[in-house]
Amino acid sequence: MILVTGGTGLVGAHLLLKLLESGNKVRATHREKSNLEIVKKVFLYYHPSEKATDLYTRIEWIQADLDDIPQLTTAFAQISEVYHCAAMISFDSSNSKELRKTNITGTANMVNLAIAQKIEKFCYISSIATLDLELGERMISENFAWHPEKYHSEYAISKHGAEIEVWRASQEGLPVIIINPGIIIGPGFWNAASGLLFKKVDNGLKFHFPKITGFVGIQDVVLLSIKAMRSNLINEQFIAVSENKSFKEVLEKVASTLQKPAPTKTLKPWMVRLGWIFQSLGSMLFNTKKQLSSRDHKALFETSLYSNAKSKKDLDFDYTNIQRVIEETGNFYILDKENRST
Repeated sequence: MILVTGGTGLVGAHLLLKLLESGNKVRATHREKSNLEIVKKVFLYYHPSEKATDLYTRIEWIQADLDDIPQLTTAFAQISEVYHCAAMISFDSSNSKELRKTNITGTANMVNLAIAQKIEKFCYISSIATLDLELGERMISENFAWHPEKYHSEYAISKHGAEIEVWRASQEGLPVIIINPGIIIGPGFWNAASGLLFKKVDNGLKFHFPKITGFVGIQDVVLLSIKAMRSNLINEQFIAVSENKSFKEVLEKVASTLQKPAPTKTLKPWMVRLGWIFQSLGSMLFNTKKQLSSRDHKALFETSLYSNAKSKKDLDFDYTNIQRVIEETGNFYILDKENRST
C-alpha cells in the first residue's frame, strides 16, 4: 500500500488519481478540517461521474497531523512507499514558527517513522525555492549548494530544513527521492498559489511584473514523481520545471485562454519601494492581507533559470509545454465558473 500525505492539496489530489488509475492501493492523510470533496472535484475533471466516484471511494482516508506521532504511526501500518506532499505554504514572516514546525519537524517525524517501518522508498515533494545559483553559472541545477548567506524566504528555509531531514534519513538507510517543482500550474485550487493567477486575471488584474522563473504542469509533477519512485534510482533529487517563463508571458497566456484583457501595466521597482502597491501584491501572489517586506519585493524582479536536464536524461522524461498546461487549466477554470453560475 502507498501512503500519500497532504492528500487534499493540489499535488496530493492529482497524485492520488494517478496512483489509483494504475490500480494501486492508497491511503491518504488529511487534517481535521480538510475538505475531502476537493479531491473528488479534481477526479471529476478527468473522468465521468461514475468513474470518478469509483476511484475516489478506493482511497483509505486517515486523519493525521504531522506532529501527532500516534496518528502517523497508524497511517504507516502496512505501507511500502510514501509520497510526502503535505506542507505549509506561507510567505508571511510572522508564520515562521508554524512553517518550521510543519515543514521541518513534520518531515522529520515522517522519515523517522519511515526508517522504523522499513519503508521501501520515500518521495519528498520540495520546491525550487531551496535551490541557489552558483557564481558564474547561468542556470540552477540540482548540484548547487544552498547558500545560507543569501536572503531566503521563511518558506524556503523551512523546505530546505525538511530536505536536510530527508537526506539525513537517507544516510540512515531510507531510500529517498526529492522532487523540486517550479511554480505548479493546475486546476481546482483557485484561491491558492498559481490558481490565484487565473482568478485575478479573470477579475481584471492590471499589473504584471518582470520576474522570470520555472513553471511546470501538475501532471508533470505527478508523473515525474511516480517515474522516479518506479525507477532503480535512490537518494536522488530532480528539478521539475517545464519551462522558464516571465510572469508577463504567463499572465498574457492566462488572459488569452480566459478571453480577458491581459495586464498591461508593468510593475516598476520604484512603485514597490514607495509601498503603495505592497497590499495588492500580497493579495495577488499569496492571498494574504499582510504586506510584502522590502526584501520580498526584490524577488519580484529577479531572473532565476532552472535546468531540467537531469530529469530528462536520467528519467527520460518529456515535459508538457506551459502554453498547453495554461490552456487546459484555464478551460477547467471556465468550466468551474460556469458551474458556479448555474
